[in-house]
Amino acid sequence: MSKLLSPLLITGLILTLACIATAANPPGDSTDDWPSYGHDPGGMRYSPLTQINRENVAKLKIAWIFHTGDISEGKGQRKRSGFETTPLVVDGTLYLTTPFNRVIALDPEIGKQRWAYDPKIDLSGDYGDGLINRGVATWLDPTRPSTQPCRRRLFEATLDARLIALDAATGAPCADFGKAGEVSLRDVPGFRPGWYHMTSAPAVIEDIVVVGSAIDDNGRVDMPAGVVRAFDARSGALRWSWDPIPPNSSGNPGKPWKSGAANAWTVMAVDPERDLVFVPTGSASPDYYGGLRPGDDKWADSVVALRAKTGEIAWGFQLVHHNLWDYDTASPPLLATLPHNGQKIPVVIQSNKTGFIYVLNRDTGTPVFPVEERPVPQSDVPGEVTSPTQPIPVAPPPVTPQKLSPDDAWGLTPSDRETCRKWMAGMGNNQIFTPPALHDIEETCCS
Repeated sequence: MSKLLSPLLITGLILTLACIATAANPPGDSTDDWPSYGHDPGGMRYSPLTQINRENVAKLKIAWIFHTGDISEGKGQRKRSGFETTPLVVDGTLYLTTPFNRVIALDPEIGKQRWAYDPKIDLSGDYGDGLINRGVATWLDPTRPSTQPCRRRLFEATLDARLIALDAATGAPCADFGKAGEVSLRDVPGFRPGWYHMTSAPAVIEDIVVVGSAIDDNGRVDMPAGVVRAFDARSGALRWSWDPIPPNSSGNPGKPWKSGAANAWTVMAVDPERDLVFVPTGSASPDYYGGLRPGDDKWADSVVALRAKTGEIAWGFQLVHHNLWDYDTASPPLLATLPHNGQKIPVVIQSNKTGFIYVLNRDTGTPVFPVEERPVPQSDVPGEVTSPTQPIPVAPPPVTPQKLSPDDAWGLTPSDRETCRKWMAGMGNNQIFTPPALHDIEETCCS
């Protein structure tokens, strides 16, 4: 789950648009929409526009400020809110969501509200990390005339487990989608209100809307299933569903096991040309003890390519075996084409909370750069069976340190630092993938 932002940062949306005093649009410079969470369906997070550059970026000034007013400091029955939306800009309108799941359309030039839609969620629900929403997805129906409503639709997945379709022009629910513009997402094994919710924008590919879920995977063993589902963008009818860890999928029928989650709570990427949806999955439940879910727990903590039309697995690659550290696949996949060994290779680039970056062939899931299964420390907790190895990329290098020693301790004073050193020295946390333990873990396996 993501870390919440300070309430001081979530009181409004501040955009610096069209506010370089000395720079007009350069000749040949075109406008560019931002129609997907990551700009394009493959999540490149890149705009080709050149009006703002290194020479003039320091001259940016605030053009306008819009306050959503949707803020909770976590008092009373409400949890704290976090303003994490990524706005979309399409057809001359800016669309954003609030922590309370309201969808708002603004004039991107002056920040004036054009319309707002309120799904009226229960703000007192136990929604894991709090009141959060990261945005909407959009889809244009090429078969519908521009004079009819809902030719362009916005899709929002709500904290109270609904998929809502709105007319992008007016904010009115699309009457032909589900029941009065919404589909219930509560029909999953083990559903519990609040514990099963949605925080990220859906993914859209062709005429299909794909939805993951956010699940409180830290609390107990039998949490709701992390099912990924696809719905018809016009009618809301269920097309397919896929469970990352189907019940008792450990491969040992003589030893049934319990778990849940392994859900896709972050943003997915899609490749329409290949008919693929790239699903990043998180931890199986519970996070820190796997004695009741022996084995690798596939496909938790993985990136999985699903066929968009059927939901069948094209390939999967697990980034963490038998996760005991909440090492979710938190970052959205990034689709790119890399020159390698004289060829241009379509790849999916995936990182996770370990700080490792995996570069995989988009068609097959095989590593483009070597990934080694290396021995890791083992658990001494009764009933726990730790994975003997973990997949470690040889390249590119990790983006975070992979080991923390007492010498890395920091303190405001020398005395504070020495105290921290002593505490760390007694914890036995030698390196990444050191499991929770009753005693210090020996490092003989992997030093």
